[in-house]
Parts: sequence; C-alpha cells; structure tokens
Amino acid sequence: QVQLVESGGGLVQAGGSLRLSCVVSGRPSNNFQMAWFRQAPGRERDFVASISTLGSGTDYADSVKGRFTISRDNAKNTVYLQMNMLRPEDTAMYYCAARTSPAPYEYWGQGTQVTVSS
Repeated sequence: QVQLVESGGGLVQAGGSLRLSCVVSGRPSNNFQMAWFRQAPGRERDFVASISTLGSGTDYADSVKGRFTISRDNAKNTVYLQMNMLRPEDTAMYYCAARTSPAPYEYWGQGTQVTVSS
C-alpha cells in the first residue's frame, strides 16, 4: 500500500521561506512521477509543481516560478518543495501526489498547512 506523508508546513511571514517534505512508503519513490498541489479555502485544488521519476524534468505553475523549487532524493524516498519569497496568496493546504503514468495522480497525502502572514 502506497502512502505519502507530508511535513514542513507552518506559519511564516511574507518574504520568508519553508521547505516541505513528502515521504513515500510502500513502493520505491522512483516508481512515481511526483507533484505538489495546493488548495486554499473555498478554492479548487491547484497544481504547484511536478518532477519526473529521476528528477531530470520539472514543471511549475506560473504563480510559483522563480520562487519554488521541487526536488527529490530517491535514496530517501522523499520529495521536497523549497518555497522562497512567500506571499500571503501562497496560504493553502499543500498536498503531495504520485502517479505511475501520464494519468490523473492516483496517490495523495493528507496535506500540510502553509500560512503566510502579511
């Protein structure tokens, strides 16, 4: 059974930084393309960033390009999201997701809350 567990969220002032982590268990993380999504209250879940199985390819939402960096360490079965220059509009629940093919993400974590104060 594949499980994803996020950590690293918290309260930070605008302009600050946080690093989120997502640990994959049940199967080696290099089986999966990984991604981060976020959902603010009253809004739909939005794509933030993704990374290929071996980390050679990444993709970002326009709203986070140049501020966020996704990376992975398959030896630790962990994916990271480094978030710099945080803004109040980045406030949301952040979710880690995994998929094995170009299809909807099939595995999801429970989320970690990020709150950015102005």
